[in-house]
Amino acid sequence: MQLQNFNAQEFLQTYWQRQPLVIRQALPHFQVPLDADELAGLAMEPEVESRLVTTAPDWPLRHGPFAEQDFAGEGSWTLLVQAVDHYVPEVAELLRLIRFLPSWRVDDVMMSYANDGASVGPHYDNYDVFLLQGEGQREWLLGQQCDANTPLLPHTELRILKEFEQSAAYLLEPGDILYVPPGLAHWGIARGECTTFSLGLRAPQLAELMSRQVDQALEALKPELFYRDAQLAVDPLPGEITTAALEQARAQLSQLLQTGSSDARWLGELVTEPRYESEPVQPLPDQTEFVEPTLHVTAGARLAWSQTIGDLLIFANGQTIPASSASKELIISLCGAHKILPAELELLRQLPQNQRLITELLHTGCVYYE
Repeated sequence: MQLQNFNAQEFLQTYWQRQPLVIRQALPHFQVPLDADELAGLAMEPEVESRLVTTAPDWPLRHGPFAEQDFAGEGSWTLLVQAVDHYVPEVAELLRLIRFLPSWRVDDVMMSYANDGASVGPHYDNYDVFLLQGEGQREWLLGQQCDANTPLLPHTELRILKEFEQSAAYLLEPGDILYVPPGLAHWGIARGECTTFSLGLRAPQLAELMSRQVDQALEALKPELFYRDAQLAVDPLPGEITTAALEQARAQLSQLLQTGSSDARWLGELVTEPRYESEPVQPLPDQTEFVEPTLHVTAGARLAWSQTIGDLLIFANGQTIPASSASKELIISLCGAHKILPAELELLRQLPQNQRLITELLHTGCVYYE
């Protein structure tokens, strides 16, 4: 599955996190993997995160699970179901469309259904999103660039803009995609009944990144290290914390962060923390029952890797797994294709290091045999 009428390199150089892009007929003759009725059925399951938003002055919002009568009300409303790719393999296949991006930046696929005129209001997100039109038509209005200081309407959960400054409008047909960068105001309005697949990217907060890096630096910090000020000058105001002292403290802390552990645990564990529970762990296959098993990455699993100075670290659902460099081919295959076919798997499992790594990945719930 590949995007049509699209150049990934040009996109990254010109549009990524800079400006929106409409890709007409990115998927020509797109056949939706899930229709509105099937989506409603998914929203009735207690383990599935779902919301129902009514288009009204105060934007009423309800959380699932829902019952059939919840979808029979009058007026304009939108059903939003999160992480549909975790439950429907055909929806998970849509993530292959954005494989040119780092897999650890990809979050999930949210699917929405809306009846005529329905909307969740003008809003902005702090992450990138690719909006793939499924059935029907949806008009997208684009507005101003927003940030934490942009005024919002009072609402306990929805972040609806107090003011919307329209700059463009696009009517999306089935198979069209609209890319929206972080912070850009957008407002989708259903023109008739329609469904939309939102391929969302994950963006960690800088505060979280700083906290994780400092925590890792503290773990390795020797207790006998102290603040030093060998270049101290005579100060006529002894109680003053001078600018020079502040800069000296900052410089010493900065040096500690720069010269501390160079591995990526602080980043890898954060960006692979799962939002939802993974599938139950499955045991290693008994070769009498599984003659030719395929190793799959579990839907919704968070998997990444890093290698610095010869050390290979695997990050699986928020955990760090130290691994041998000999296992690099295995983890590259899993992160790239999300599965390893029997012939390749048979060769990879000949290495004891790979057998150990697969066992640990099974225990994290990141992979399974089938």
